[in-house]
Amino acid sequence: MTARRAPWPGDLRDEAGHAPPPAAAPGPSDERALLDRLAEAVDASDAPDAVFAVSRHGRRTLHSGGTATAPDVPRQDLRYEIGSASKTLTGLLLTLLIRRGVLTGAEPAAACLDPGHPVGPHPVTLAHLVTHTSGLPALPADFVPRALPAWRTNPYARYPAERLTGAFLRHRPRHRPGTRWHYSNYGVSVLGHALAAATGRTWDDLLTGQVLRPLGMSGTALRAEAQKTDATGHRRDGRTPVPAFDAGGFQAAGAVRSTPHDLLTFLEAHLDPARSPLAGALRAVRVPVLRRGLGHRHVHTVAWFRHPTDGGPMYFHSGATLGQQAFLGFRPDTGTALAAVCTRRFRARDPFIATAYALLAGP
Repeated sequence: MTARRAPWPGDLRDEAGHAPPPAAAPGPSDERALLDRLAEAVDASDAPDAVFAVSRHGRRTLHSGGTATAPDVPRQDLRYEIGSASKTLTGLLLTLLIRRGVLTGAEPAAACLDPGHPVGPHPVTLAHLVTHTSGLPALPADFVPRALPAWRTNPYARYPAERLTGAFLRHRPRHRPGTRWHYSNYGVSVLGHALAAATGRTWDDLLTGQVLRPLGMSGTALRAEAQKTDATGHRRDGRTPVPAFDAGGFQAAGAVRSTPHDLLTFLEAHLDPARSPLAGALRAVRVPVLRRGLGHRHVHTVAWFRHPTDGGPMYFHSGATLGQQAFLGFRPDTGTALAAVCTRRFRARDPFIATAYALLAGP
């Protein structure tokens, strides 16, 4: 395929995204206040199991609890489904491959998946997929009828990788790629398969070898392993267990399971890239690549949503499966990272994400 320059406002191959000098580390009184706030956040989540984990200048503080009887394994040591927050690892992986010169981001995804497939004058590129500007819908057109028999248990498991990539190669976007933003699990999932095809690796091997292992995330997995260390999700009532989430062909968009400590390790690497073997990519994923909305208020990087605070930008992403929720975020200006997880499905006016967001955005 012919490589073209990636359509980023900046070049992800350059060093970028340096943080301002961090604020002073918290003292004992700040630590006590933080513990109180974390306890309030766990209670507000109203979930069978919940963990709020904070790192400030590398010092970790965790609080766990829940409405269910405490499990045999401490809640902070369980592995949780993080759903769409998995996209932050996928975005980091793409950035890493771009910086290493393996890809540019401008490759047509169809050509990666099938070198003989015609791509047309306006192809969907890897950059379009990661920025949700591909013109693809949230899910493939035939997803619902295919998944309906398992709608309350594991609908994604009924849509394997071959069906997903086949649907993409047949799809004709309603809008020219790159012209409109529409959040798409479908698109990021296609990206994962395209990266695997372009590198000749399986998705598991690619993400594990390039991201998880270098960052030391040994407690993170890409599928349920039926172990006592895997947290059990619940329906909206917070009482009825649901099966472990099976992402089917949507691995790159939502398959990751991780411990609170591993998630803090991941976020701490973003706060202090210089200490990581992935330093350049970690800096680059802070660079805005897309602005949308009235006055360009909504800012996105390759991996994160980016919102302003009084002291500087905060970066975050949330996620949910059929029985669990997660929130990941970090603030370079305060040297703070937050990983929050709970084992209850999202419901109307759910307090979990709002509580986590406010905790990170606040003073």
